[in-house]
Amino acid sequence: MSTRIYTKTGDAGDTGLFGGGRVPKDHPRVSAYGDVDELNAVIGVARSVATMPRIDEVLAPVQRDLFALGSMLATPDLEKMHAQLEKARIGDARVAQLEQAIDDGEAELEPLKAFIMPGGTPKAAALHVARTVCRRAERSVIHLQREAEIPPIVIVYLNRLSDLLFVLARVANRRAGAGEVTW
Repeated sequence: MSTRIYTKTGDAGDTGLFGGGRVPKDHPRVSAYGDVDELNAVIGVARSVATMPRIDEVLAPVQRDLFALGSMLATPDLEKMHAQLEKARIGDARVAQLEQAIDDGEAELEPLKAFIMPGGTPKAAALHVARTVCRRAERSVIHLQREAEIPPIVIVYLNRLSDLLFVLARVANRRAGAGEVTW
């Protein structure tokens, strides 16, 4: 007996949530966890392009964090949300680790004096795409927060992650010897 990936339960345009219940596929909750899932996939692409061990080592645990955030956003049960955050250890200490990675990256870079055009090496370009998807995920979570209680750490984490992705894109260009195009 094989397990099939298709269930046909979403053919009418709705989807099931963790913990029960169904909502339309364009519901703000589905948009929020869908954008977090897309962010995770884009970070996977960035990790696969021109491997850079120190950058990729920072991003591997981020992908695990995003799985936890996505599953947390997929449940309307606030107690289960908090349990997911605790299980994944996403809190102030994890945000501090992202901030340390930002500081470490910035130590390698010249100070910003102008806007940076996204691009450069394939690695940096992929990280810039991840940054923009991260910002969209953040906006989706903020939109969801208008109708459902979402732990504030989720928005803080995504906000800090987008900063990290920007810095890592700059670091990737610098380490590859590519210059930055300013606007």
